[in-house]
Amino acid sequence: MMKGSFVYQMLPARVVFGRGTIAALPAEAERLGLRRLLVLSTPEQVGLAERVRKFLGDRAAGIFGLATIHTPIEVTKQALELVAAERIDGVVSAGGGSATGLGKAIALRTDLPQIVLPTTYAGSEMTPILGETQDRRKTTQRSPKIQPEVVIYDVDLTLTLAPLMSALSAFNALAHAVEALYAPDSNPIVEMMAEDGVRAIVAALPKVLKEPTNPEARASLLYGAWLCACCLGVTTMGLHHKLCHTLGGLFDLPHAQTHAIVLPYALAHNAPMVPEAMTRLCRAIGSDDAAGALLRLGHDCGIPLALRDIGMPHDGIAYAIEQALTNPYANPRPIEVGPLSNLLERAWAGAGL
Repeated sequence: MMKGSFVYQMLPARVVFGRGTIAALPAEAERLGLRRLLVLSTPEQVGLAERVRKFLGDRAAGIFGLATIHTPIEVTKQALELVAAERIDGVVSAGGGSATGLGKAIALRTDLPQIVLPTTYAGSEMTPILGETQDRRKTTQRSPKIQPEVVIYDVDLTLTLAPLMSALSAFNALAHAVEALYAPDSNPIVEMMAEDGVRAIVAALPKVLKEPTNPEARASLLYGAWLCACCLGVTTMGLHHKLCHTLGGLFDLPHAQTHAIVLPYALAHNAPMVPEAMTRLCRAIGSDDAAGALLRLGHDCGIPLALRDIGMPHDGIAYAIEQALTNPYANPRPIEVGPLSNLLERAWAGAGL
């Protein structure tokens, strides 16, 4: 049954979804009136950036291929120097969350239009949220300037994403929907997108692992990730995202792996306080134990199951708790040292729920 009054903020993003949609890039640039575009990528994705430049032709003014994890401010400053020197009027972010994050950081400071070509399922392209790091601390902010104008989802660009990275990225997407279901500003529209997004990802992920180049399975996974990202863009983040941002900033942990490990523990931590959200998650996942099902799915995907496995030191738990208690995100369960310490100890050791 539909709830009573609610507020749903639609985000002004244009989405092009399908196979071979990278070919729409020149027309989208024309629609935005862009003539001097800077293509952004990580060093590993420079090949894709070169391909994007060829599609753009004389609309491409250059490539900046130094995007990196957690969007360090010093890298953004380097990119801004090129933006000024080349009189850039827009950016094309080609790749995963690192490239998208750099495009957002540039747009925040310049208000330049963004076109994003995602190659993963992380979902940053659908949000007005930017996380940046400086001096081992990651901060997040929201702004209309951060929201990309155009997102081109090309299923073909995901076909070569390694199965393990696909799974890690998909768990990142799942986290967006999970927290959106019990966010204080959730609403029936978000609940509908979150539940369908989780259902699509959980159903498609095993198929992608078995047949990585199966375009139908990849399309379903990308569709689910898109829905989950839409949820993140219009709701408040909770304890799970606070922990992941804190751990990533403090210990330079890989973003997707951190999400994948922490998610079942954070969900189990909050579950007693959010029965309605748990009902939706269990229905979407097809299990009476949503947190346990996610932990088993991670195991089946070969995902690292402990924070210690991805480089977090045990003596960092106390420091992480201290940072997580600073400006905590809204969460259905009060943030207290004892339960939080237990959560992180178990996630660090991969001790199970």
